[in-house]
Amino acid sequence: MAQDSPFDLLVVGGGINGAGIARDAAGRGLSVLLCEQDDLAAHTSSASTKLIHGGLRYLEYREFALVRKALQERETLLRAAPHIMWPLRFVMPHMPDLRPAWLIRAGLFLYDHLARRELLPGSRGVDLRRHPAGAPLIASIRRGFVYSDGWVDDARLVVLNALDARERGARVMTRTKLVTAARANGLWRAQLVRSDGTTLGVQARAIANAAGPWVGRLLQDAIDRTAQHDAHHASNYAVRLVKGSHIVTRRLFGHDHAYIFQNPDKRIIFAIPYERDFTLIGTTDIEYHGDPARVAITAEETQYLCDSINRYFRQPISPRDVYWSYAGVRPLLEDESAESAKNASAVTRDYRLELDAPDGAAPLLSVFGGKITTFRKLAEEALDDITRALGTPAPAWTAGAPLPGGDIADADFDRFAAQLAQRYTWLPSALAHRYARAYGTRAERVIGEAGSLADLGHAFTPDLYEAELRYLREVEWARTAYDVLWRRTKLGLHVEPDTRDAVSREIDAWFARETSAPQHL
Repeated sequence: MAQDSPFDLLVVGGGINGAGIARDAAGRGLSVLLCEQDDLAAHTSSASTKLIHGGLRYLEYREFALVRKALQERETLLRAAPHIMWPLRFVMPHMPDLRPAWLIRAGLFLYDHLARRELLPGSRGVDLRRHPAGAPLIASIRRGFVYSDGWVDDARLVVLNALDARERGARVMTRTKLVTAARANGLWRAQLVRSDGTTLGVQARAIANAAGPWVGRLLQDAIDRTAQHDAHHASNYAVRLVKGSHIVTRRLFGHDHAYIFQNPDKRIIFAIPYERDFTLIGTTDIEYHGDPARVAITAEETQYLCDSINRYFRQPISPRDVYWSYAGVRPLLEDESAESAKNASAVTRDYRLELDAPDGAAPLLSVFGGKITTFRKLAEEALDDITRALGTPAPAWTAGAPLPGGDIADADFDRFAAQLAQRYTWLPSALAHRYARAYGTRAERVIGEAGSLADLGHAFTPDLYEAELRYLREVEWARTAYDVLWRRTKLGLHVEPDTRDAVSREIDAWFARETSAPQHL
């Protein structure tokens, strides 16, 4: 890779924070290189509960500033990408032995009023003997509460931020690992290694360490922050790795609301309509000390989630009903509260940015903690710090800017989806709707000049055609069947388990045949 001049910013990490930082930086006129050791959103950022939310339960831990910040971001994000994010109503059945009704009402009042709402309706009490959401619940549950938050396709959110960064001039390199970086002559000199073993040397005026679970390891093993290469300075912050696991079952209820269930151990479990035919259930909060790249759900976690659901639903579920599962490691900001020391669920979801630029040396900004809902604000604050340190301050811009495909008139997704279906009448309605959801106004680029299903090319599954696969490869950095079936789309859920391996092999073979085609980096 030839480099005529240093990049202004090298971003390490292709999760939501790294992609958000790269996007913000490119939009402020900085030359940017983003490197990610695996695929975009390969780890934490595709293993969330997929919510854009203030975090109702964080009020119980007096995290008022964090909740307010997250609530302020909800509607900003919903407007930026109404195709991959949308409002969702949550039902909280009341269990008098866990929390009194007055406490829940007080919490919901705060939740409604800590930040301005325009798109989302407020909370209210409901009679679950009459409300549709009461039908699946056990007979003893008679009342509850309903409030609003948002849903997000987490992995696609990461990809769209990276795509916007690239379209604003950034270079995005997936499957490229930072091996070493050291300051020299006012710059960072870094060595990158790609998955094929190719080594690349790059220079940058600043580095943003957004490596998520690896943020501390990167500081310890790869980034030398001293000019003399003789010592590492201790960071003021650290992350605490907490595993969150989820299970997916066939659809457990027919309405469009989600549930938030209180557990006796003070944890919260969500049951969310998912991918039309399924219910997403999670999450657990367990201290994790292993390799973040090898995290997996345990049998005990699966049973815990089933038991949590069975406290509330008439129809019990067991591990045999689990259709799919996933787990991720959340790099939470370590705090010293007594509650978080004994309860991983109480660890703050807030973040801290640490800027290291001693005596005018090349800046290093490291990200500790954070959550999907606050990624845009985190990136904005990070770029404020970085541009000041570089002596090139530039105004923030992302608050009112749509993500790729999100420039939908009045953020009215339903109207947009209907218009797309009318334009492509030959598309099956379910496929047209999925294209609208996944790609928004970019759906036309996926369809291209096709005028029939046959024009979309070979069907790898009843809903995945070669035209989409080619788009994902050429535009969205997809390189494997897993990238496509479980991150860029969730079509893996709609493939019967006994045929998933065969479908994956066929898609991987297609990618292998296409390796000689031109690639976007």
